Amino acid sequence: MASRFTRLSTAAPKLARGYAAASSPKAPITLFGLDGRYATALYTAAVRQNALEAVERDLSSLQSLISKDKAVQAFLENPTVPRQVKVEGINALLNKAGKVSPLTKNLFEVLNENSRLDQTVKVLSAYAELMSAHRNELPLTITSVKELDKATLNKITDALQKSKLADGKKLLVKNKVKADILGGILVEIGDKSIDLTVSSKVAKLNKLITDSV
Repeated sequence: MASRFTRLSTAAPKLARGYAAASSPKAPITLFGLDGRYATALYTAAVRQNALEAVERDLSSLQSLISKDKAVQAFLENPTVPRQVKVEGINALLNKAGKVSPLTKNLFEVLNENSRLDQTVKVLSAYAELMSAHRNELPLTITSVKELDKATLNKITDALQKSKLADGKKLLVKNKVKADILGGILVEIGDKSIDLTVSSKVAKLNKLITDSV
């Protein structure tokens, strides 16, 4: 029996009736894994219904609710909870998020029907990644021992924005604090990284010493 996952991307009774004959919209980036498949199917369905931003607001709200409630996280990830009980739990969660799009509701129904609710958080993050790519944005994470002051952060960001690494995209900057890098910074831009940390230099020195013994 075919997976009902296709309800999000083909001629589904609830949301996509008539879509099969239409050309499928193309996602801005290719995502892999189960979470990538569900997020991409949701994205293409949202494009057809002109509901990209509405779904994004729903998922952002739901992501916030889930991240703040360990009980909800455990509920979604527990495979022993009967499906009907999960239906009731999902409805309660969606009600907390307010009036959600039918596409958002259908996503959760399909995840439940396919016993994939444990993928919920990953799917929400994957959709956010698709929307960021849709807006021509590129994530930039700068890791440092302590929080960087605004002037330093802006200087690094401006330099990277003008570089080929940015590829003409708008950088979404996040400063991550991690004490074990000892010093320096780690720059992660898209799928590329520049390691200028002290811990990296120490590791290279240790390897050099070990190899020379």
